[in-house]
Amino acid sequence: MNDFDGGWDSTATLTDGWVERVPRRPDVHVRLLAEVRLMPWLAPRLPLPVPIPELVSEDPLTVRHRLVPGDPLESPTAGQGRSLGEFLRALHDTPTDEARAHGLRDIRDEFAEDLALFRTHVIPLLPEDARADAAALLEAVDQGIATTVVHADLGPEHILTRDGRLSGVIDFGDAHAGDPAIDLAWTLHGTPPAFANALATAYGVTPPLRARALLWHKLGPWYEVTRGVTTDDPAMRDEGLAAVRSRLAL
Repeated sequence: MNDFDGGWDSTATLTDGWVERVPRRPDVHVRLLAEVRLMPWLAPRLPLPVPIPELVSEDPLTVRHRLVPGDPLESPTAGQGRSLGEFLRALHDTPTDEARAHGLRDIRDEFAEDLALFRTHVIPLLPEDARADAAALLEAVDQGIATTVVHADLGPEHILTRDGRLSGVIDFGDAHAGDPAIDLAWTLHGTPPAFANALATAYGVTPPLRARALLWHKLGPWYEVTRGVTTDDPAMRDEGLAAVRSRLAL
């Protein structure tokens, strides 16, 4: 048995090719159980391997899935961008009503709580000359879009590669019915142009969708700030604030 990076939400161990996950906090229970329902139905619709968790124990809650092989994405290439664009096109074309029937979450109430935290804990920490733009960003992302099956946490650590090709996409704990632009935030605005352009072509990104993706990209580090505040981690808070200020200028 080996310790395995389970991220912020879960602890994880790797045993004989199985990744076992246990939630770190009570609020993660519902996410893991939603994955257990959703992923066996969703996985066959997608062109890349994804985790397919199964329930091991309800008390303590434990789920497991076969290890998806590969290493986190580094030095993204055009070919990888094309593959991820095709993956996202398939994910976003998934019938949302059917996905809801298989456990896909609706997080509009949770997002409203996040926005409230941002207004009370992040904006006051920003310089006065940045607060108007920050408030405008929160208004712009608060559109209530819940039309699409989204991964909602796409970054290089969740996109796996092997031998130069994408080998899988992992960590669907934040999957929900939401705005497709959230999955295009980092993938379009935080990656090299060759990767981003190939992804946009394969996916069929429109100008309005690209613009909304930039809004979500700007919002990303706000979560780091609130996490730093709630966990009393000044370094995380300050690093997040620096990123918030930098991205507001994009």
